[in-house]
Amino acid sequence: MSEILVLAEHRDGELRDITFEMLWKARSLAESSGAPVTAVLFGKGVGGLTDALAAQADEVLVRDDDGFANFNSAVYQPALADLVKSREPGLVMIGHTAFGVDLAPSLAVGLDLPLASDVIDVAYEGDGLVATRQIYGGKVNARVGFAGAPRAMVTVRPAAFVPEESARGGKVTELDFDVPAEPDVRRFIEYVEAAVGDVDITRSDVLVAVGRGIREEENLPIVNELAEALGGVVACSRPVVDAGWLPKDRQVGSSGKTVKPKLYLAVGISGQFQHLSGMKAADTIIAINKDPKAPVFSVADYGIVGDLFKVLPALTQKIAEAKG
Repeated sequence: MSEILVLAEHRDGELRDITFEMLWKARSLAESSGAPVTAVLFGKGVGGLTDALAAQADEVLVRDDDGFANFNSAVYQPALADLVKSREPGLVMIGHTAFGVDLAPSLAVGLDLPLASDVIDVAYEGDGLVATRQIYGGKVNARVGFAGAPRAMVTVRPAAFVPEESARGGKVTELDFDVPAEPDVRRFIEYVEAAVGDVDITRSDVLVAVGRGIREEENLPIVNELAEALGGVVACSRPVVDAGWLPKDRQVGSSGKTVKPKLYLAVGISGQFQHLSGMKAADTIIAINKDPKAPVFSVADYGIVGDLFKVLPALTQKIAEAKG
């Protein structure tokens, strides 16, 4: 089988989680197909990132050049297009991030490759590939084929896969080609880091996240009390931010932040896929919801079906007693 090509994404000298998630899926595909897994790394001063990639792939292709100092899809596209043309991989995987959403569509058009975007799974079935993506607001999973095309491209939703450790020991190959110049019409100006408020939910080991089930802002204190008892902080789903009850920097989900705490309590959160994509990689997930059919229970390790206004005070009290 033709190789599986994974484009590594990095920022501020660190590989992003989506890279390892895609490499894990690529390795699982390789086990069934026999295809080699190749990571592609473009950047400036990225030599220190190759060992981590080599542990996850059979080969790492690296091009270190000033032209790749900052991401610009107008520079990446022709370089990656030439690489795909020369190697003819069976599958190209790119993260469904701001980085990938900018790059993948025009790259697929230029290469005349079928593209499935925002996939949550991809598998070999028979002689072809089948991708799974969600439609109708996450209510339906659609299986998408590629009409017998010999090669295909997918963008992978962040947190769709949970990566595992690997010691593959792939070789590192330095590439040598002329890096396209940055066009005047599309230049990198600066990278602006999102402002962090008084609490950074991405660094907390314990998060108590609240959704529309809290009903009104005046009910937030019972959530704060539980978070304080657990030594954690309060996060939320989008409706709580839209209502103005908590600031944007507390929001978890595809339009908020992706978190990976040791413990995540989802309180009064139904669990639409936009929220689940931001928290399902937590070590332990506990869901509290009065609706036994709430989607959040599909990813929860433990579930409590009940009224949060009765469950939270009782849970806070029991935690206080255990600590006392």
